[in-house]
Order: sequence, then structure tokens, then C-alpha cells
Amino acid sequence: GAIILGKVSLSEWAHFRDGSVPSGWCARTGQGKNPYNISKDPCGSSSGSAIAAAANLAAVTLGTETDGSILCPSNHNAIVGIKPTVGLTSRAGVVPITPRQDTVGPMCRTVADAVYVLDAIAGLDYNDKATIKASKYIPRGGYKQFLKIDGLKGKRLGLFRKEFFNVGEGSVYAKVFERHFSTLRRRGAVLVENVNASKYLEAYSTSIDYETLAMTAEFKLAINSYLKQLVVSKVRSLKDLIAFNNKFSKLEKTKEYGQQFFLDAEATNGIDQKEKEALLNLAKMSRDGFEKLMKENKLDALLSPFSVASSILGRGQYPGIIVPAGYDREGLPFGLCFGGLKGSEPTLIEIAYAFEQATKIRRPPSFKH
Repeated sequence: GAIILGKVSLSEWAHFRDGSVPSGWCARTGQGKNPYNISKDPCGSSSGSAIAAAANLAAVTLGTETDGSILCPSNHNAIVGIKPTVGLTSRAGVVPITPRQDTVGPMCRTVADAVYVLDAIAGLDYNDKATIKASKYIPRGGYKQFLKIDGLKGKRLGLFRKEFFNVGEGSVYAKVFERHFSTLRRRGAVLVENVNASKYLEAYSTSIDYETLAMTAEFKLAINSYLKQLVVSKVRSLKDLIAFNNKFSKLEKTKEYGQQFFLDAEATNGIDQKEKEALLNLAKMSRDGFEKLMKENKLDALLSPFSVASSILGRGQYPGIIVPAGYDREGLPFGLCFGGLKGSEPTLIEIAYAFEQATKIRRPPSFKH
């Protein structure tokens, strides 16, 4: 019989235990493998979701993203990943990093599959307050109506080579992306290139990592709240979690990989002045950076290779869709990402579906050693 619902192997604690933990590794199941080349990085943190979809082990899968955890593994495993606007889908029951950025989205082999899943999971849930505000973005009739073969016609797409497509002159990436840019134009899109995008992206230039500063404190608050609600577990707080990992260090491999992110988070004392300043700066970055770039140039979407724009999209709670774009000389996949403003999923779906149908790049994995 068919397996109706299954669990996948994900990067340990959404890749937020320690920076040395490899993508796709967790203490429970070991190292997840990239089905296109099992010796290569599957990326994370939704590694197993991407692997299962890519390897035809599941019809559709779900992933979560705080900063890159849907877009990056989708890129590495030749699948379509939709990172929704934060609050479009409920996070109730999901292990959190920060409710400010966490989002749940589909990871599937085709845009259509991903959109049908999005229709099923988007909506109001009183167990997640963010869905109350974001429910205004959900169109009547759902998202499948935007699966249009001519969805690229008239769309204004931001193509900023210097800022995003610095992929190596003459490389396989550069050649493939140039072909795709021609396809986008032929299908009716307007590629907006004559804009000094750097002046907008200067908003993100800082020696202080505001995202990590805020997220570290937010994680402690969020994970403590989550663990307190568990019915059976004796681990009720981040402090308990750190102690558990130390007690079972052989199983959890804390000597090999550590748990520095946990220790840093435990040392915080809620949202103090420096965290408040970090949050204000993050909001200002998005407002003066991505939002101004999109609005002042009347862009429908920003083009970016791989998952390089994931931090911009993550910090601002913006949506993105990544679609398979090609394969490098070792047969490893890479994608083209379309990012937009909050609630722009209908437009992004039109663009992504039309691009996918015009190119049909995806091929099954080879399980190469």
C-alpha cells in the first residue's frame, strides 16, 4: 500500500544548533544524501523534504524556512520550492527559530504540485496569530488559477547582474542563465536592467549582523514556549535541551559538532535594548532596500540565482519561488529564484509556472557516487 504520510530527515534543529553541523545531518538519522550526487551537499535545513521529493520517495513535501531553508535545498535538489509570505501558512506545532521569519511552504517536483499544496495549507489558523494578518493576501478561488502558460507576458523582472548574477564569466551558470533571460524576454517579460540596484542594497551594508542578534534572543523565547507545551517530553526549556545534549553527548555528537547557537541563545535575557535596535534596523533595511527597489522600479519580481536572495526575503518576510534552471559539470542542479513583495504569490506563481513550462529543465536524479 501507499505511504500516505511520512517523516523526513532534516538538518539538526533547523541548522540552528551549531555552525559546524553539516547540512542534512541530524543525530537521529545521520547524513542525508543529495540524490543527484550522494557525495555532495543537499543543503538545508529542509534537507529531507527536498531529497524525498527529488528522489520520488514522496509525491509532495513540506519544508520550513527562516533564512534559506526551503529555497536552498530546493536549489540543490532540482525541485520547486515556495517560501510563502510569513503568516500565509500556519506555523502551529512547528519547532520555531523565530516567529518573525519562520514560514512553512511546499517543496515539490513541479510548480503545479507546489501550488496545489499551497492552496491546501494557506489560510487562517487561530493557533497562529500571524495568519490573521496575512489572510488578506489569499485570493478568492485560491492559487491554482494563476498557473498560466502565458504568465510571463508583461511582467517586469529585476535583473541586476553585478549585484546578484556574479556567477563567473563563461561559467556553465552564466551561459545557462543568459539562455533563460532570452527565454523570459521571448515569453513577454520585460527585464529591467538599467537600475543602480546597489544604492538600494546599501541598506543591507553593515558590520553588525542584526539578523543573528535578534534571532538568537527570539529563539530562546520561542523554543521555551514550544517545549513547555509538549505533553510527554521532560525537556521543557532551552536550558533542559542543552543539558540533555550534554548528558547524551555520544548520541547527539555534541563533542563533534557542538551546540554554540544554543549556548548563545541561553545567555540572552529576552528582547533587551540591543535586540530592539536590531529589530528596528532589520525593518529599516527591508523598507529602504528591497521594498524601495521593487516599488520605485515597478517590479513584479526580482531574479536571483540559486538561493542568494534568501536573506533579503527572509528578513523582510517576503515570498520567493525557486524553479530548476540547470545542472553544473558534475550534474548538480541549480535554480532560478523569483522574489516579490508580501502577498505577491499570485504574480510569482504566474512567472514561475510560465518559466517552468517554457524550459522544462528538471530531470530525475542519477544517484551518482
